Amino acid sequence: MRHPILVALLACSLLSPAFAAVPAATAGSLVFVGTYTGPKSRGIHAFRLIERAGEPALEPLGLAAEMAQPSFLALDPARGLLFAISESTTFGDRPTGWVASFRIDRATGRLERLSATSSGAPGPCHLLLDRTGRTILVANYSGAAVASLPVDSSGRLGEPVSVLRHEGRSVHPTRQQAPHPHAVTLDPAERFLYVCDLGIDQVRAYRFDATTHRLTPHTPTHVSLRSGAGPRHLAFRPDGRFAYAVNELDSTVTVFRHDPAAGRLEPVESVSTLPAGFSGRSTTAEIQAHPNGRWLYASNRGHDSLAVFAIDAERGTLSARGHVPTGGRTPRHFGWDPTGTIVALGNQDSDTVVLGRLDPATGAIRPSPHVAAVPSPVCMVFLPPTP
Repeated sequence: MRHPILVALLACSLLSPAFAAVPAATAGSLVFVGTYTGPKSRGIHAFRLIERAGEPALEPLGLAAEMAQPSFLALDPARGLLFAISESTTFGDRPTGWVASFRIDRATGRLERLSATSSGAPGPCHLLLDRTGRTILVANYSGAAVASLPVDSSGRLGEPVSVLRHEGRSVHPTRQQAPHPHAVTLDPAERFLYVCDLGIDQVRAYRFDATTHRLTPHTPTHVSLRSGAGPRHLAFRPDGRFAYAVNELDSTVTVFRHDPAAGRLEPVESVSTLPAGFSGRSTTAEIQAHPNGRWLYASNRGHDSLAVFAIDAERGTLSARGHVPTGGRTPRHFGWDPTGTIVALGNQDSDTVVLGRLDPATGAIRPSPHVAAVPSPVCMVFLPPTP
């Protein structure tokens, strides 16, 4: 009998007809999965990307490190470091969440904790590492603040340098009664940090100094979205000319024209992530532009799919190309391998990670039949093998 996840995925018209082997440049990659902890998980899980019967699979390496609520992860491949937030409201006796850094054992996938420090406010939910590897940036959802933390040459974290708090509210009766920074995104030149705030329907802008790790409010301070949209995550097209915000509450994507010199986002259009006629309950989660700049993907939790869009090369606008079922419930996040060929889809409420392969000419994704069991997966990152 065929696996029900595979049957669901194969039913999608977007799936490409052939599946190639794991690319040589990415075979053997370590894959780390951040999870929500509780009865089913105790921390960060590790896998190795392998080929099984000509198709990609995840070989389980076990629990890489114990940590409370390590939802989002970031990698420093050059130094073999991993950073993780803990979605906590306390750190020791302090009313704040925290961030940890780890050294990666490439042979086993095990993580050795190097440091842990405050995230600057309670409830961190997203982080990123700048390209110098010297600054971690954090969105603190329940603490209504964005923070910057220094990273030293050994990978150890220092206390927050900047902690900037948001104010305001919007129209949703339960989700928007206070600010809720949900994601931090640097522009490709890493001069500006953009923060999606779900609670106030804004993308806020900060100037970023990589030398001092400091954030300072930019002018204009923000761009507003439609009331009740709930901006969650932001992705840039690789050339930096356009940015795309996925809006959790109304299941849309807002397209922005980006002025990299002025650090300004100008709204162009908003499009639905859901198929016409869909009437069920659904919210969005992740958004990513493919490295080739031609395709944009956004995850729907409820419809349980990836919405696929073609990106207009000149205008940056989006054309819907259909939906790829994720083969599980509540797709929280998806992550690409270093070649941009293989994607890992994490289904939070069905405890699975499904691998798929991209057809770069069509944007289609073809699934592997090998489905990995992972408790409450939230975020997947790939560490390529050393050359």
